[in-house]
Amino acid sequence: MHNTHQNTHHSVIIIGGGLVGGLTALLLAKAGIQATVLDASPLLDAEKVLSQTNPRVLALNQASMHLMEQAGAWQHLQKFQRYQPYSGMQVWHRDGHGEIHFGQASMTPPMPHDWLGIMVEPSVLNLALQTELQQKVQDYRTQVKVTRLEKLPQHWQVTLADGEVLTTDLIIGADGANSFVRDQVGILPDRLDYGQTAVSCAIRTEKTHQHVARQIFLDTGPLAFLPMKSLDAEHQGHWQSIVWTLPTDYADEYRELNDQDFAKKVSQASHYMLGEVFEVVSRASFPLAARQAQSYVTDGVALVGDAAHVIHPLAGQGVNLGCLDAAVLVDQLIKDHKRGAWAHIQTLRKYEHQRRLHNSLMMHSMSGLGWINITQLRPLQWLRNEAVHFVANQQNAVDFFSVQASGVPALKDTQYAI
Repeated sequence: MHNTHQNTHHSVIIIGGGLVGGLTALLLAKAGIQATVLDASPLLDAEKVLSQTNPRVLALNQASMHLMEQAGAWQHLQKFQRYQPYSGMQVWHRDGHGEIHFGQASMTPPMPHDWLGIMVEPSVLNLALQTELQQKVQDYRTQVKVTRLEKLPQHWQVTLADGEVLTTDLIIGADGANSFVRDQVGILPDRLDYGQTAVSCAIRTEKTHQHVARQIFLDTGPLAFLPMKSLDAEHQGHWQSIVWTLPTDYADEYRELNDQDFAKKVSQASHYMLGEVFEVVSRASFPLAARQAQSYVTDGVALVGDAAHVIHPLAGQGVNLGCLDAAVLVDQLIKDHKRGAWAHIQTLRKYEHQRRLHNSLMMHSMSGLGWINITQLRPLQWLRNEAVHFVANQQNAVDFFSVQASGVPALKDTQYAI
Protein backbone atom coordinates (compact mmCIF):
# COMPACT_ATOMS: atom_id res chain seq x y z
CA MET A 1 0.00 0.00 0.00
CA HIS A 2 1.64 3.22 -1.08
CA ASN A 3 0.31 6.75 -1.11
CA THR A 4 1.98 9.60 -2.96
CA HIS A 5 2.00 12.90 -1.10
CA GLN A 6 2.77 16.32 -2.46
CA ASN A 7 3.40 17.63 1.04
CA THR A 8 6.13 15.38 2.36
CA HIS A 9 6.33 16.81 5.89
CA HIS A 10 4.89 14.60 8.64
CA SER A 11 4.56 15.25 12.37
CA VAL A 12 5.61 11.67 13.18
CA ILE A 13 6.95 8.76 11.14
CA ILE A 14 6.97 5.29 12.69
CA ILE A 15 9.50 2.99 11.05
CA GLY A 16 8.35 -0.58 11.65
CA GLY A 17 4.67 -1.51 11.71
CA GLY A 18 4.85 -4.73 13.72
CA LEU A 19 3.39 -5.32 17.16
CA VAL A 20 4.91 -2.33 18.97
CA GLY A 21 5.01 0.08 16.00
CA GLY A 22 1.43 -0.79 15.07
CA LEU A 23 0.22 -0.34 18.65
CA THR A 24 2.01 3.04 18.88
CA ALA A 25 0.35 4.26 15.66
CA LEU A 26 -3.12 3.13 16.81
CA LEU A 27 -2.82 4.76 20.25
CA LEU A 28 -1.75 8.01 18.56
CA ALA A 29 -4.64 7.76 16.06
CA LYS A 30 -7.09 7.30 18.92
CA ALA A 31 -5.84 10.63 20.33
CA GLY A 32 -6.33 12.30 16.94
CA ILE A 33 -2.65 12.24 15.90
CA GLN A 34 -2.03 10.61 12.53
CA ALA A 35 1.37 8.95 12.15
CA THR A 36 2.89 7.82 8.86
CA VAL A 37 3.76 4.13 9.27
CA LEU A 38 6.52 2.66 7.10
CA ASP A 39 6.60 -1.12 7.36
CA ALA A 40 9.03 -3.35 5.45
CA SER A 41 6.73 -6.39 5.69
CA PRO A 42 3.83 -7.13 3.34
CA LEU A 43 0.21 -7.26 4.44
CA LEU A 44 -0.69 -10.64 5.92
CA ASP A 45 -3.12 -12.94 4.16
CA ALA A 46 -5.91 -13.41 6.73
CA GLU A 47 -7.08 -16.73 5.33
CA LYS A 48 -3.54 -18.14 5.37
CA VAL A 49 -2.75 -16.90 8.90
CA LEU A 50 -5.98 -18.28 10.37
CA SER A 51 -5.73 -21.67 8.66
CA GLN A 52 -2.22 -22.46 9.95
CA THR A 53 -0.81 -23.06 13.41
CA ASN A 54 2.18 -20.92 14.31
CA PRO A 55 4.33 -22.93 16.77
CA ARG A 56 5.29 -19.82 18.74
CA VAL A 57 3.00 -17.89 21.05
CA LEU A 58 3.31 -14.58 22.85
CA ALA A 59 2.11 -14.24 26.43
CA LEU A 60 0.13 -10.99 26.64
CA ASN A 61 -0.34 -9.87 30.23
CA GLN A 62 -3.28 -7.83 31.55
CA ALA A 63 -1.66 -4.48 30.71
CA SER A 64 -0.96 -5.50 27.08
CA MET A 65 -4.49 -6.88 26.65
CA HIS A 66 -5.89 -3.59 27.96
CA LEU A 67 -3.70 -1.61 25.52
CA MET A 68 -4.83 -3.81 22.61
CA GLU A 69 -8.41 -3.02 23.61
CA GLN A 70 -7.65 0.73 23.80
CA ALA A 71 -6.04 0.57 20.36
CA GLY A 72 -9.01 -1.23 18.77
CA ALA A 73 -7.11 -4.45 17.94
CA TRP A 74 -8.81 -6.56 20.63
CA GLN A 75 -12.13 -6.66 18.75
CA HIS A 76 -10.37 -8.39 15.82
CA LEU A 77 -8.69 -10.92 18.11
CA GLN A 78 -12.09 -11.76 19.57
CA LYS A 79 -13.49 -12.21 16.08
CA PHE A 80 -10.61 -14.51 15.08
CA GLN A 81 -11.06 -16.65 18.23
CA ARG A 82 -7.42 -17.67 18.08
CA TYR A 83 -6.05 -16.94 21.53
CA GLN A 84 -5.81 -19.09 24.63
CA PRO A 85 -6.55 -17.52 28.02
CA TYR A 86 -4.52 -18.85 30.93
CA SER A 87 -5.61 -18.61 34.55
CA GLY A 88 -2.64 -20.22 36.31
CA MET A 89 1.16 -20.26 36.33
CA GLN A 90 3.40 -22.88 37.88
CA VAL A 91 7.17 -22.48 38.30
CA TRP A 92 9.48 -25.04 39.85
CA HIS A 93 12.99 -26.47 39.73
CA ARG A 94 13.30 -30.09 38.75
CA ASP A 95 15.96 -30.82 41.40
CA GLY A 96 14.72 -28.39 44.05
CA HIS A 97 11.93 -28.19 46.57
CA GLY A 98 9.09 -25.74 46.57
CA GLU A 99 6.92 -24.59 43.71
CA ILE A 100 5.40 -21.21 43.02
CA HIS A 101 1.79 -21.11 41.86
CA PHE A 102 -0.07 -18.05 40.58
CA GLY A 103 -3.80 -18.11 39.89
CA GLN A 104 -5.51 -21.45 39.44
CA ALA A 105 -5.89 -24.39 37.08
CA SER A 106 -9.19 -24.75 35.24
CA MET A 107 -10.53 -27.71 33.31
CA THR A 108 -13.10 -25.50 31.56
CA PRO A 109 -12.28 -22.17 29.85
CA PRO A 110 -11.73 -19.67 32.69
CA MET A 111 -13.93 -16.61 33.06
CA PRO A 112 -12.27 -13.33 31.95
CA HIS A 113 -11.95 -12.05 35.54
CA ASP A 114 -9.73 -15.08 36.30
CA TRP A 115 -7.41 -14.58 33.33
CA LEU A 116 -3.76 -13.85 34.06
CA GLY A 117 -3.34 -13.17 30.36
CA ILE A 118 -3.62 -14.81 26.97
CA MET A 119 -1.34 -16.80 24.70
CA VAL A 120 -1.60 -15.68 21.09
CA GLU A 121 0.37 -16.53 17.96
CA PRO A 122 2.46 -13.56 16.74
CA SER A 123 0.99 -13.80 13.22
CA VAL A 124 -2.57 -13.67 14.59
CA LEU A 125 -1.81 -10.62 16.77
CA ASN A 126 -0.10 -8.93 13.82
CA LEU A 127 -3.15 -9.61 11.67
CA ALA A 128 -5.43 -7.99 14.28
CA LEU A 129 -3.21 -4.89 14.40
CA GLN A 130 -2.90 -4.68 10.60
CA THR A 131 -6.67 -4.91 10.21
CA GLU A 132 -7.14 -1.94 12.56
CA LEU A 133 -4.22 0.02 11.05
CA GLN A 134 -5.84 -0.19 7.61
CA GLN A 135 -9.02 1.28 9.07
CA LYS A 136 -7.59 3.97 11.37
CA VAL A 137 -4.22 5.12 10.00
CA GLN A 138 -4.49 7.16 6.83
CA ASP A 139 -0.86 6.80 5.71
CA TYR A 140 -0.03 3.17 6.49
CA ARG A 141 2.48 1.80 3.99
CA THR A 142 3.72 -1.78 3.68
CA GLN A 143 6.66 -3.26 1.76
CA VAL A 144 8.52 0.02 2.14
CA LYS A 145 12.29 0.11 2.53
CA VAL A 146 13.91 3.08 4.27
CA THR A 147 17.44 3.63 2.93
CA ARG A 148 18.63 6.75 4.77
CA LEU A 149 17.90 8.99 7.75
CA GLU A 150 19.50 12.41 7.89
CA LYS A 151 19.32 15.11 10.57
CA LEU A 152 18.61 18.55 9.16
CA PRO A 153 18.56 21.74 11.29
CA GLN A 154 14.80 21.70 11.94
CA HIS A 155 13.76 18.11 11.28
CA TRP A 156 14.71 14.63 10.07
CA GLN A 157 14.79 13.59 6.43
CA VAL A 158 13.75 10.03 5.56
CA THR A 159 14.72 8.62 2.16
CA LEU A 160 12.89 5.58 0.76
CA ALA A 161 14.23 2.98 -1.68
CA ASP A 162 11.94 4.30 -4.44
CA GLY A 163 13.52 7.75 -4.13
CA GLU A 164 10.71 9.46 -2.22
CA VAL A 165 11.92 11.85 0.48
CA LEU A 166 9.86 12.60 3.60
CA THR A 167 10.60 15.02 6.42
CA THR A 168 9.37 14.72 9.98
CA ASP A 169 9.62 16.25 13.44
CA LEU A 170 9.77 12.83 15.11
CA ILE A 171 10.96 9.38 14.10
CA ILE A 172 9.83 6.43 16.21
CA GLY A 173 12.09 3.42 15.63
CA ALA A 174 10.03 0.25 16.04
CA ASP A 175 12.05 -1.81 13.59
CA GLY A 176 13.21 -4.68 15.79
CA ALA A 177 16.39 -6.00 17.38
CA ASN A 178 18.61 -5.20 14.38
CA SER A 179 17.19 -1.69 14.18
CA PHE A 180 18.20 0.36 11.11
CA VAL A 181 16.90 3.49 12.88
CA ARG A 182 19.11 2.89 15.93
CA ASP A 183 22.19 2.41 13.72
CA GLN A 184 21.43 5.43 11.49
CA VAL A 185 21.02 7.84 14.41
CA GLY A 186 24.22 6.58 16.06
CA ILE A 187 22.83 4.91 19.18
CA LEU A 188 24.94 1.90 20.18
CA PRO A 189 23.49 -1.24 21.79
CA ASP A 190 25.06 -3.03 24.75
CA ARG A 191 24.94 -6.78 24.16
CA LEU A 192 25.12 -9.80 26.48
CA ASP A 193 25.41 -13.16 24.73
CA TYR A 194 23.98 -15.96 26.87
CA GLY A 195 25.73 -18.78 24.97
CA GLN A 196 22.31 -20.42 24.85
CA THR A 197 19.84 -21.26 22.13
CA ALA A 198 16.06 -21.55 22.47
CA VAL A 199 14.31 -24.41 20.70
CA SER A 200 10.62 -23.74 20.10
CA CYS A 201 7.83 -25.87 18.62
CA ALA A 202 4.22 -26.88 19.15
CA ILE A 203 3.54 -30.17 20.96
CA ARG A 204 0.47 -32.29 21.67
CA THR A 205 0.45 -33.83 25.14
CA GLU A 206 -1.41 -36.74 26.68
CA LYS A 207 -2.94 -34.62 29.48
CA THR A 208 -4.63 -31.24 29.07
CA HIS A 209 -2.89 -28.00 30.06
CA GLN A 210 -5.82 -26.91 32.28
CA HIS A 211 -5.12 -23.29 31.21
CA VAL A 212 -1.84 -23.23 33.16
CA ALA A 213 1.49 -21.88 31.86
CA ARG A 214 4.31 -23.97 33.26
CA GLN A 215 8.03 -23.37 33.58
CA ILE A 216 10.51 -25.97 34.80
CA PHE A 217 14.10 -25.01 35.58
CA LEU A 218 16.42 -27.77 34.42
CA ASP A 219 20.19 -27.88 34.94
CA THR A 220 20.61 -26.96 31.27
CA GLY A 221 18.09 -24.09 31.31
CA PRO A 222 14.33 -23.44 31.58
CA LEU A 223 11.66 -25.38 29.69
CA ALA A 224 8.34 -23.53 29.28
CA PHE A 225 5.01 -25.13 28.36
CA LEU A 226 2.58 -22.46 27.12
CA PRO A 227 -1.09 -23.36 26.45
CA MET A 228 -2.14 -22.93 22.83
CA LYS A 229 -5.45 -22.59 21.05
CA SER A 230 -5.86 -25.66 18.84
CA LEU A 231 -7.21 -25.63 15.29
CA ASP A 232 -8.26 -29.20 15.97
CA ALA A 233 -11.39 -29.32 18.18
CA GLU A 234 -10.77 -32.97 19.10
CA HIS A 235 -7.49 -32.14 20.86
CA GLN A 236 -8.46 -28.76 22.33
CA GLY A 237 -6.51 -28.32 25.57
CA HIS A 238 -3.75 -30.75 24.58
CA TRP A 239 -1.59 -28.38 22.49
CA GLN A 240 1.22 -26.28 23.95
CA SER A 241 3.96 -24.12 22.54
CA ILE A 242 7.28 -24.92 24.17
CA VAL A 243 10.38 -22.77 24.53
CA TRP A 244 13.35 -24.82 25.69
CA THR A 245 16.49 -22.87 26.58
CA LEU A 246 19.60 -25.00 26.09
CA PRO A 247 23.36 -24.62 25.82
CA THR A 248 23.97 -24.11 22.08
CA ASP A 249 25.68 -27.50 21.57
CA TYR A 250 22.70 -29.31 23.15
CA ALA A 251 20.28 -27.30 21.01
CA ASP A 252 22.18 -28.26 17.85
CA GLU A 253 22.00 -31.91 18.85
CA TYR A 254 18.27 -31.80 19.76
CA ARG A 255 17.42 -29.98 16.56
CA GLU A 256 18.79 -32.89 14.53
CA LEU A 257 16.66 -35.52 16.34
CA ASN A 258 13.61 -36.94 14.58
CA ASP A 259 10.22 -35.89 15.97
CA GLN A 260 9.73 -39.13 17.90
CA ASP A 261 13.09 -38.91 19.70
CA PHE A 262 12.64 -35.19 20.38
CA ALA A 263 9.16 -35.86 21.83
CA LYS A 264 10.73 -38.44 24.15
CA LYS A 265 13.38 -35.92 25.30
CA VAL A 266 10.67 -33.34 26.14
CA SER A 267 8.56 -35.95 28.00
CA GLN A 268 11.57 -37.06 30.07
CA ALA A 269 12.86 -33.53 30.76
CA SER A 270 9.42 -32.49 32.05
CA HIS A 271 9.12 -35.62 34.21
CA TYR A 272 5.98 -36.52 32.24
CA MET A 273 4.08 -33.72 34.01
CA LEU A 274 1.53 -33.75 31.15
CA GLY A 275 2.12 -37.39 30.26
CA GLU A 276 3.60 -38.43 26.93
CA VAL A 277 4.28 -35.95 24.15
CA PHE A 278 2.46 -37.43 21.13
CA GLU A 279 3.17 -34.91 18.39
CA VAL A 280 5.80 -32.29 17.54
CA VAL A 281 5.21 -29.56 14.92
CA SER A 282 7.43 -26.86 13.36
CA ARG A 283 10.64 -27.00 15.34
CA ALA A 284 12.75 -23.83 15.14
CA SER A 285 15.66 -22.43 17.12
CA PHE A 286 17.14 -19.01 17.79
CA PRO A 287 20.29 -17.88 19.68
CA LEU A 288 19.68 -15.94 22.89
CA ALA A 289 21.21 -12.59 23.69
CA ALA A 290 20.15 -9.56 25.71
CA ARG A 291 20.48 -6.16 24.12
CA GLN A 292 19.85 -2.68 25.45
CA ALA A 293 20.25 0.57 23.53
CA GLN A 294 22.64 2.88 25.39
CA SER A 295 20.00 5.57 24.95
CA TYR A 296 16.34 5.21 23.94
CA VAL A 297 16.11 8.75 22.55
CA THR A 298 18.01 11.46 20.77
CA ASP A 299 16.82 14.78 19.34
CA GLY A 300 13.66 13.97 17.34
CA VAL A 301 14.00 10.18 17.67
CA ALA A 302 12.62 7.58 20.11
CA LEU A 303 13.19 3.82 20.09
CA VAL A 304 10.52 1.37 21.27
CA GLY A 305 10.25 -2.40 21.65
CA ASP A 306 13.08 -4.63 20.45
CA ALA A 307 14.84 -1.65 18.85
CA ALA A 308 15.41 -0.41 22.42
CA HIS A 309 15.77 -3.69 24.33
CA VAL A 310 15.78 -7.46 23.86
CA ILE A 311 15.54 -9.67 26.94
CA HIS A 312 15.77 -13.39 27.73
CA PRO A 313 12.47 -15.13 26.83
CA LEU A 314 12.42 -16.63 30.34
CA ALA A 315 9.29 -14.86 31.53
CA GLY A 316 7.77 -14.14 28.11
CA GLN A 317 7.92 -10.44 28.93
CA GLY A 318 9.55 -9.06 25.74
CA VAL A 319 6.34 -8.14 23.93
CA ASN A 320 4.76 -6.81 27.14
CA LEU A 321 7.69 -4.46 27.77
CA GLY A 322 7.33 -3.21 24.18
CA CYS A 323 3.60 -2.55 24.66
CA LEU A 324 4.40 -0.54 27.81
CA ASP A 325 7.00 1.48 25.84
CA ALA A 326 4.28 2.37 23.32
CA ALA A 327 1.83 3.41 26.05
CA VAL A 328 4.29 5.57 28.02
CA LEU A 329 5.71 7.27 24.89
CA VAL A 330 2.26 8.04 23.44
CA ASP A 331 1.04 9.29 26.82
CA GLN A 332 3.97 11.74 27.01
CA LEU A 333 3.49 12.86 23.38
CA ILE A 334 -0.22 13.52 23.92
CA LYS A 335 0.58 15.69 26.97
CA ASP A 336 2.98 17.64 24.72
CA HIS A 337 0.38 17.95 21.97
CA LYS A 338 -2.24 19.32 24.37
CA ARG A 339 0.01 22.17 25.45
CA GLY A 340 1.00 23.04 21.89
CA ALA A 341 4.46 21.46 21.93
CA TRP A 342 5.56 18.39 20.00
CA ALA A 343 8.30 15.80 20.53
CA HIS A 344 10.39 18.07 22.76
CA ILE A 345 13.66 16.41 23.82
CA GLN A 346 12.64 16.77 27.50
CA THR A 347 9.44 14.85 26.73
CA LEU A 348 11.40 12.08 25.03
CA ARG A 349 13.79 11.95 28.00
CA LYS A 350 10.84 11.54 30.38
CA TYR A 351 9.77 8.52 28.33
CA GLU A 352 13.32 7.13 28.46
CA HIS A 353 13.59 7.72 32.21
CA GLN A 354 10.34 5.85 32.89
CA ARG A 355 11.03 2.90 30.62
CA ARG A 356 14.79 2.32 30.63
CA LEU A 357 15.09 1.65 34.35
CA HIS A 358 12.05 -0.65 34.35
CA ASN A 359 13.34 -2.57 31.34
CA SER A 360 16.88 -2.80 32.80
CA LEU A 361 15.58 -4.25 36.04
CA MET A 362 13.53 -6.82 34.13
CA MET A 363 16.47 -7.63 31.87
CA HIS A 364 19.01 -8.12 34.65
CA SER A 365 16.62 -10.08 36.86
CA MET A 366 15.89 -12.43 33.93
CA SER A 367 19.62 -12.83 33.20
CA GLY A 368 20.34 -13.45 36.89
CA LEU A 369 17.46 -15.87 37.25
CA GLY A 370 18.59 -17.78 34.18
CA TRP A 371 22.12 -18.00 35.54
CA ILE A 372 21.27 -18.96 39.10
CA ASN A 373 18.97 -21.71 37.84
CA ILE A 374 21.66 -23.48 35.83
CA THR A 375 24.51 -22.95 38.29
CA GLN A 376 26.24 -26.07 39.59
CA LEU A 377 27.56 -24.30 42.69
CA ARG A 378 26.07 -26.07 45.72
CA PRO A 379 25.67 -22.99 47.99
CA LEU A 380 23.81 -21.14 45.23
CA GLN A 381 21.63 -24.18 44.49
CA TRP A 382 20.72 -24.26 48.18
CA LEU A 383 20.01 -20.51 48.20
CA ARG A 384 17.85 -20.82 45.07
CA ASN A 385 15.83 -23.70 46.50
CA GLU A 386 15.32 -21.91 49.82
CA ALA A 387 14.23 -18.72 48.02
CA VAL A 388 11.67 -20.58 45.91
CA HIS A 389 10.41 -22.44 48.99
CA PHE A 390 10.15 -19.17 50.96
CA VAL A 391 8.30 -17.25 48.21
CA ALA A 392 5.94 -20.17 47.60
CA ASN A 393 4.88 -20.03 51.25
CA GLN A 394 4.42 -16.26 51.46
CA GLN A 395 1.11 -15.23 49.91
CA ASN A 396 2.11 -11.55 49.99
CA ALA A 397 5.24 -12.31 47.95
CA VAL A 398 3.27 -14.41 45.44
CA ASP A 399 0.70 -11.60 45.12
CA PHE A 400 3.47 -9.01 44.62
CA PHE A 401 5.11 -11.00 41.79
CA SER A 402 1.71 -11.62 40.24
CA VAL A 403 0.87 -7.88 40.18
CA GLN A 404 4.30 -7.00 38.73
CA ALA A 405 3.95 -9.64 36.02
CA SER A 406 0.54 -8.18 35.07
CA GLY A 407 2.24 -4.94 33.88
CA VAL A 408 -0.55 -2.91 35.50
CA PRO A 409 1.72 -0.84 37.86
CA ALA A 410 3.67 0.55 34.86
CA LEU A 411 0.48 2.14 33.49
CA LYS A 412 -0.61 3.83 36.71
CA ASP A 413 0.65 7.34 35.85
CA THR A 414 -0.66 7.24 32.25
CA GLN A 415 -4.08 7.80 30.71
CA TYR A 416 -4.21 4.02 30.19
CA ALA A 417 -4.22 3.22 33.92
CA ILE A 418 -6.42 0.23 34.80
